[in-house]
Amino acid sequence: MPNSNFVQGTQLRTLNLGRKVDQPAKTVPQNALSALFTVSGGRVIVTGIVGEVTTVIGGTTPSAKLVANPTTGADSDVTTAVAITGDAVGNLYGVSTVGGALAVLESVAPIPQEPFVLKAGTLDLHVSAADATGAIKWSLFYVPLDDGASVTAA
Repeated sequence: MPNSNFVQGTQLRTLNLGRKVDQPAKTVPQNALSALFTVSGGRVIVTGIVGEVTTVIGGTTPSAKLVANPTTGADSDVTTAVAITGDAVGNLYGVSTVGGALAVLESVAPIPQEPFVLKAGTLDLHVSAADATGAIKWSLFYVPLDDGASVTAA
């Protein structure tokens, strides 16, 4: 049988991981939170998130973590902080398990990961160093849990 391409790669990705939202490269925050994605209209199930360093990370031992920042209620750490000092262009970040360390790997990121639910609000990046430099782009995959729920780049 000839090789046919009746199902496109984007369709397969959507079937397996859900909708994809890209956050273009942003400079890392300096000892602060920076919104990466905005969740609106209800809850979503995050099936994957991948960050990629686009400008070398610098500063005095910056550590990074992902934080759920709901519109109502208290912030919750999605990952624990991990040192990202000197991470090179192309290094990948991900979440293998909620509450675990941010996965920092040179050439791979965990997908699929342990899915987690986000309420309406933002998913933020926190970097600890006041002199942190560098930039990271992110891709988030999700499935709406509530009808009408969606995610956009912040």
